[in-house]
Amino acid sequence: MLEIKDKLLKDITFIDLFAGLGGFRLSLESFGAKCVYSNDWDKAVQKIYESNFGSITKEDITKINEEIIPYHDILCAGFPCQPFSISGKKQGFKDTRGTLFFDVVRIVRAKQPKVVFMENVKNFASHDNGRTLNIVKKTMVDSGYTFFSKVLNAVDFGIPQKRERIYMVCFRKDLNISDFKYPEPFKLEKHLEDFLLKNEALTKELYVKRDDTIFNTKEDNKYDNKPIRLGIVNKGGQGERIYSTKGIAITLSAYGGGVFSKTGGYLINGKTRKLHPRECARLMGFPDSYKISENKNQAYKQLGNSVVVDVLQLITYQIALSLIQVNKTVIPDTGLVQTSTNHLLSASV
Repeated sequence: MLEIKDKLLKDITFIDLFAGLGGFRLSLESFGAKCVYSNDWDKAVQKIYESNFGSITKEDITKINEEIIPYHDILCAGFPCQPFSISGKKQGFKDTRGTLFFDVVRIVRAKQPKVVFMENVKNFASHDNGRTLNIVKKTMVDSGYTFFSKVLNAVDFGIPQKRERIYMVCFRKDLNISDFKYPEPFKLEKHLEDFLLKNEALTKELYVKRDDTIFNTKEDNKYDNKPIRLGIVNKGGQGERIYSTKGIAITLSAYGGGVFSKTGGYLINGKTRKLHPRECARLMGFPDSYKISENKNQAYKQLGNSVVVDVLQLITYQIALSLIQVNKTVIPDTGLVQTSTNHLLSASV
C-alpha cells in the first residue's frame, strides 16, 4: 500500500459496493475520502470487513431500496467477476451474479455520483467478443456518464504479481471531463522474495516434499519481471508448478486445485511451498496491520477475489486530479511517487 501524504479527497464521500476485503475503501480513505455506505452479502467477508472498518451493510444488494443509500461523490464497485473469469464458466450476464452490474446502475441513476469506479477481471474486456463491455459502456453513457476503461497489470505498478484487471472510470457528464489518463507503468524494484515472511515458524506447515517433484535445468540466480518456472509436481497442471522467488508471483486465485492451490508453488530456502495468506495479502497491497481471516482457506479465497490496493491508489490519484481540475483549484504536490519504495511492508508480522 502506498503512503499518501496529501489528502486530495478530504471533502469527498464514497460508497463501497461488493466491498469484499475493502480494497477500494483503503485506497480512497488513504486520500482522505469518507465512506458513507458499504455492502457485501458474503458472511465470512462481512466478518473481516467489520474487524477492519467497523461496520458493513449485510443485506442482499438486489433487495436494497436505492433511495436509502446516502448521497455520495464516488461509487466504487468490484462487482462479481466469476461470470466473466477465465477460471469460471464465463456465462457473463446469463449468470445471475453478472446481472448485479445493473444494481450498480440502479443506484447510480438514483444518486448520480460524480464518479463511478469499477473493477473486474481482464476477460471482462473481451467477453462475448467485446459485447459485454459495450453493454456496460452504453448503459453508463445512457445514464449520463463518460466511460473510460483500461486493462492494467499489477506488476507494472510496483507489485510483483501477474494480475491483469480491467478498471472502469466514469464521470458524470456535467463535469465535462472528456479525457482521463490512467497511471503510467514504472519499473519493478522488488520481487516476490521481498514480500515473504521471515519467520519460518509461520510457514513450516506449508512446505511440500513429494517424490514426483521434477526441477528443470534453469539456475535460480537471475531476477525477472515475469514468473520464473523452476519445476513441477505430478503432471505440472494448475497448482502443480514451482516458481522462483526472484521473479514475480503468478495470479492469486480464489479457486483451483493442486498441491500449491490458489498461490502456486515456490522454491524457498531449498524447499517448495505455497504462499502464506499474509504473503498473499502483501501481494494484494494490504498492509500488515490489516486483519485477515484466521481460516486459511477463507483467507486464500478472499484475497484471490480482492483488488490490488496500490493499483487502485494510483488510479484514485488520477481521479482526484480530474476532480481538482474541474474545481479549478491548485493541484498540490502530493508526494506520491510512482515507485515500489512506497510500499508499507511492516516488519511486525
